[in-house]
Amino acid sequence: MNIPEEIRSLEAQLIIWRRDFHRQPELGLEEKRTAQIAAQTLRTLGYEVHEGIARTGVVGLLRNGDGPTIMVRADMDALPIQEENSVDYASQRPGMMHACGHDGHVAILLGIATAMAQHRERWQGTLMLVFQPGEEGLNGAEIMIREGVLERFKPDRALALHLWNDRPVGIVDATPGPVMAAAETWEATITGKGGHAAQPAETVDPVIAAAMTVLALQTIVSRNVPATDAAVVTVGMIHAGEAFNVIPDQAQLRGTVRTYKPQVRETVLRRLDEVIQGTAKMLGASVTLRQYPLTPALVNDAETAQSVQQCIVTVLGEKGLSTGLQVMGSEDFAFFLQQVPGCFFFVGSGKPGAPLLQHHNPHFDIDERALTIGAAVMFEALQQLLPRHGV
Repeated sequence: MNIPEEIRSLEAQLIIWRRDFHRQPELGLEEKRTAQIAAQTLRTLGYEVHEGIARTGVVGLLRNGDGPTIMVRADMDALPIQEENSVDYASQRPGMMHACGHDGHVAILLGIATAMAQHRERWQGTLMLVFQPGEEGLNGAEIMIREGVLERFKPDRALALHLWNDRPVGIVDATPGPVMAAAETWEATITGKGGHAAQPAETVDPVIAAAMTVLALQTIVSRNVPATDAAVVTVGMIHAGEAFNVIPDQAQLRGTVRTYKPQVRETVLRRLDEVIQGTAKMLGASVTLRQYPLTPALVNDAETAQSVQQCIVTVLGEKGLSTGLQVMGSEDFAFFLQQVPGCFFFVGSGKPGAPLLQHHNPHFDIDERALTIGAAVMFEALQQLLPRHGV
């Protein structure tokens, strides 16, 4: 492992930062403390600081002569989860937890801010650091773009990383092309005719319609999406009725759709509407369906991804490089990559030999060696993308 000394010297500080943020998690668009620490640290290091973007977002600019502007983003928000870990840095805020690694992302970006400011002789251009709020379903990236962050600062390339427990520490994945899925949510309200549970013939039972809809939806991917493509249709919530002996008037379903390709997305959403509407009509019920887009697919620029791959090999050797990882989860960094070429890469943070601690789980934790590795790869990537000073 070849960790640059500029990053190795920050190893202990990265852990201190990460554990502090872990103890004091903040939900999306409410990350006031985290943003304040980021802004204060950037000012101390000599960055030009812009605050209050998308409520709590922070942008730090370090101008160091002529050259490109390279953006690096970290998401700051925690999740509404009660932590169940028994560690001394466990969340001190009831019902809130950093269960997806964003505490580590902020720590890594502060480390990058420090190393790049302390070693300006290594590069020239402009470094743009983005501390983004509200990644977890609130589309903080889209809000920042809508408020002009890209128009104002005009980055030429964009980078971000994600600590990833599905990969062991010491493995980093950078893949060209699509790596995370587009996401939609949907809500269906099925309306029938309620009545006594002992007299179902006098009703139009929305519970039966809901049950049949759930099963019918599972045919969309298997029978409408080519086997070589990927898609997910999931029902995550069903609600109907309040009493065991009453057939209710309505049943509600909520779920999500995940796809990579625009044409697959179009097909799945069309079939979702047809299946839900058709099943209800077949049973004499009516339905109201609403679809809400969340994020587009996250697509890495091939050239930037290849540069990151070279940096991974520099830091970890050939055995540390992984490619081809695609997940059906979504990530709103995709909004930035729609307008700026860049790369989103995954830094293995699973503890070797230990049970897999899934993201969004009350027992989630990381192997903190991943902080140094992630910072090292990002630091090397910036050296690739920002020309050496004086060259």
